[in-house]
Amino acid sequence: MNIKIVTRDSTSIARAIATECGILKPDQNIEGEVVEGLEFQNYTQEEKMERVDKILVMAGATADQTLLMVEYLQRKDHIVAVVGDAPEDSAALRKADVGISMGSQATDAAKESSDIVIPNDDFMSVVHVLKWGRTMINHLQTFTQFQITVSITSLVIDLATAVSAQKPPSINIVATVSSGEIPFAALQLLWVKLVIGTLAALALTLEQPAKKFTSRPVKKDFLITNIMWRNILSQSMYHIAVLLTLQFKGKTIFGVDDQVKDTLIFNTFVLCQIFNKFNARELKKKNIFKRIHRSKLFVSIVGLVIVLQFVMVELLKRFAGTKRLNLVQWGVSIGLAAISWPLAWCVKWMPVPDDPFLSYLK
Repeated sequence: MNIKIVTRDSTSIARAIATECGILKPDQNIEGEVVEGLEFQNYTQEEKMERVDKILVMAGATADQTLLMVEYLQRKDHIVAVVGDAPEDSAALRKADVGISMGSQATDAAKESSDIVIPNDDFMSVVHVLKWGRTMINHLQTFTQFQITVSITSLVIDLATAVSAQKPPSINIVATVSSGEIPFAALQLLWVKLVIGTLAALALTLEQPAKKFTSRPVKKDFLITNIMWRNILSQSMYHIAVLLTLQFKGKTIFGVDDQVKDTLIFNTFVLCQIFNKFNARELKKKNIFKRIHRSKLFVSIVGLVIVLQFVMVELLKRFAGTKRLNLVQWGVSIGLAAISWPLAWCVKWMPVPDDPFLSYLK
């Protein structure tokens, strides 16, 4: 992050403020770091492009000169945030990628031109906004990755079982894992929705901000990045392969009846989503357990889901439409779900192109 001071004040005042803020070192006098607005305006186009990165303080700047600096920073593909409070700052606030009006003295014109309005005069508020904003974007991406993975898996399984059934399923609900003519029981559907909806949202979106979010370089990107698509497709294909195998070959492999097979599919599906929550926490890093000890809420919710899943399968048989599984069947469900961890680790070694996949559609 590179902070610049652009002010209407004189050079001496601007330099003093920059030194107090730590932007300039005392007695620092490197050519080109402190300029006046008129001087910058009189540069040639090539000089502006060359020197705009080096400038730390621009004093005596008019609104047009401030706007000019924003435009040249954007030409160099920088993400530009502008903090202002006066009506003259409106043009730069609108032009910037992020316009921030700050302080109790901020005018209505500045607020209307801004993306973010901070009512107090504490500059640390900008840091807090940045930290929480980036954290929420990361949480939104992790939950989106998890939710799309579940949706793709559920849709494909439901479609495959519906098409292969001798007669249409009695209940055809998208995003359920049904088995031929006998879909999930109603309570199982509600439980799946709870696992992949409410509880997943709580587990993945309520973590506290971490330093990694503020130190990460800023870049323009789609909400669903190439890295997310890589993770989504790999996990979805694995889950689909496992569940389709259990659906069509489960009775033969395990020598069980339809009810046990359906319970095995239901149990494996839920456990796959539980294990995939850990993968979703880290979009890029291979160590999915990093900082897990700090995420007490996440661990608590995952533990609660596991306990309730055991209760659903083993204790609420008549109510939930399940049948008890033996130790081998539980081991198979857990083992198949756990494979998603080494799979995610291997997949993260695969490079992806910088250009978003969706950009090829333009």
